[in-house]
Parts: sequence; C-alpha cells; structure tokens
Amino acid sequence: METPAGPHHPASDAAPADPEATVTTVTATVGSPDAMRELGLALAKRLRPGDLVMLTGELGAGKTTLTRGIGEGLGVRGAVTSPTFVIARVHPPLADGPALVHVDAYRLGGGLDEMEDLDLDVSLADSVIVVEWGDGKVEELADDRLHVLIDRATGDTTDEVRVLTLHGIGRRWSEAGLTELAG
Repeated sequence: METPAGPHHPASDAAPADPEATVTTVTATVGSPDAMRELGLALAKRLRPGDLVMLTGELGAGKTTLTRGIGEGLGVRGAVTSPTFVIARVHPPLADGPALVHVDAYRLGGGLDEMEDLDLDVSLADSVIVVEWGDGKVEELADDRLHVLIDRATGDTTDEVRVLTLHGIGRRWSEAGLTELAG
C-alpha cells in the first residue's frame, strides 16, 4: 500500500538489515489522545511475544499515549507512563500474555551497546518491547520490527491531529493485519 508523501523523517530512510525484507507501510490519522489510545488498543491485538515496536515523533507527539493503549490492550500491570528518567519500565501481564517493556532511549547515546546494559535482548522473546526514540539504537534487536512515525501539525501545539505512518519491516508484519489500522 503506498502512502502519500508527508513530512520527511531521517528514520524513514533507514533500510532493513536484509535488503530482501518485506516492508508494509500503512498510514492512520487520529484526532485526539483518546483516538491515539484506541489505536494502541487495536495495535495490541496484533502484537505477540518477541515483537519490537519503535516509536518516532517529536516531544508531545503521543508516543506514550500510544504505548498506554498498547499496555491496556495487552492487559499489563501498572500505569504506563513515560520512562524518561528510569529509561526502561517492565509491565508484567495480569493474565496470560506477554509483558510490556517500555523504553525511552532519548538519553542513550551509545546505541545498542548501552541498550544491551538493559538486558532487553533477554526479555525480547517473552515480551513486547516498545522503544521511544530508538532510531539508530535498537534495530539490531530484531530483524522484523514495527517502526511507527508520528507527525503532528507543526507550529500549532493545540492541534490534536496526528498522522501515523507504520512501517512493518519483515515478513512478520506483512502477515499482521496492519492494513486494518489504516484510516
């Protein structure tokens, strides 16, 4: 599915590690924080243990709100809040299902070396890992990953409309029903 040209993100230029990897691209528009949370709920239904989700967007774009919806949809314990100062927060499942590992890589400058100190690769097989600001830092954790770019109207901080471009990299995402999230 082709998407119309939108604001340019350097991260969208990143190619998958495997040049033969499938890339599924879907665009969704949300009009409020509640709609962003609802999109997170819908996305959670498509997530499974071992999934890596990378979120890119400016401050206040809605990365944590989307993650809050994912956590609610996965049925995890604890309030999903920004892990900016703790870097990573683990939310265990309340019932059957994967834990949510929520990472804010904004302050990490060392790439995967610093990320390895968090032992995320150990948790990956049993968890859904959502990384805010992970561009250029966590791609090596999984060949198949979902990269979500969140854009909002520039210059108007009261505008709640967000356009999300979801790049599902790898076969896993070509089979995950991402096109159902378009809108």
